[in-house]
Amino acid sequence: MDDRAQGIVLRVRPLTDSSLIVHWLTPEAGRIATVAKGARRPKSPFLGKLDVFLTADLSFVRSTRSDLHTLREVSVIQRRNHLANDLHSLRIAAYAVNAVEGVTESDTPIPEIHDLFVAFIEHIAIHPAAARSVFAFELRLLSLIGLEPDPAETALPPHGRDLLVQLRDAEWPDRPALIPLPGAARALHQFLHGFLIHHLGRLPKGRAEAIAG
Repeated sequence: MDDRAQGIVLRVRPLTDSSLIVHWLTPEAGRIATVAKGARRPKSPFLGKLDVFLTADLSFVRSTRSDLHTLREVSVIQRRNHLANDLHSLRIAAYAVNAVEGVTESDTPIPEIHDLFVAFIEHIAIHPAAARSVFAFELRLLSLIGLEPDPAETALPPHGRDLLVQLRDAEWPDRPALIPLPGAARALHQFLHGFLIHHLGRLPKGRAEAIAG
C-alpha cells in the first residue's frame, strides 16, 4: 500500500542514467529520500515535477530494507523557481536545508520543522535576503529541538540580547522591519556561531555564505 504525504523538495541528485534520488521534507513522514525511477527519461511522468523547493502531493512505497523509498506519483502544488534567480537567496535556502538535515533524523515526523522551513523559504522569496532572517530561522529551529538559548544566560551585550528576543518572537512578515542597533547583529552572529558548534558539534555547511551579503 502506498504512503501519501505533502512535502517540499530539499534536494535532487542523479542515481543512475535514468533515475533520480529526491529528498523531501514532509509533516506526515518527516524527512524522507525517494527513488524516482526513470525520472531522467524524456517521457517520464515525473518530468518537470521534481524541481528543488517545490511543494507537491506525493505517494511512495516504503522500503523494508533501507531508508530509500520508491516514489510513485507526484502532483505539484507550488513552484518556487524564482529563488533560482537570486543567488544569495538560493544560498540561504541551501543553508536552511543543511541546518534541517543536521538536526533531524530520516523518517521522523516533526511537523513544526516542516512548517518553519516552508515559512522561511516563502519569506526569503519575497523579502531581500538579510542575515537577521537567517538568525531568526536558527533561533526558531533551535527552539523546536529543545535548544533555545536563554537570553538572560548568554554573554551577549544588552543590544544583542534585545535583538535575539525580537527575532525569536516576531512573526515573519514583521522581521524585515526590525533595525538592530549598531553592533547587535554582529554580536548575535558570533554568539550563534559558537552556540551551534557547541550544541550540534559543527556548523551546518554554508552558514558563512548565507550570512554574507
